[in-house]
Amino acid sequence: MTNIEKYTECFVNAFELQDEAGVQSLEYQSIEQWDSAGHMVLIAMLEDCFEIMLETDDIIDFSSFEKGREIIKKYEVDL
Repeated sequence: MTNIEKYTECFVNAFELQDEAGVQSLEYQSIEQWDSAGHMVLIAMLEDCFEIMLETDDIIDFSSFEKGREIIKKYEVDL
C-alpha cells in the first residue's frame, strides 16, 4: 500500500466513511464526523500510521485533506 493510500485510508477509517469517494475534497467541519473529536481521532491515526508526532501548530492548521498532505510532507513522508 502506498503512503497516499494509507493517508486516504486514515480519513475513511477516522470518519467511518463508506468508501474513498469525495475524501480528497474534505475540509474541517464539512461533514458531521469531522468535528473536534473526529479531528483528534484522525490525527492519532495519522501519527500511528506514519510513526510521526505532529506539532501542535500542525494539528491546528490541519484543515483539509490537501492541507494535511502539505503538513504530513514536512515530516518526511512522501505522499
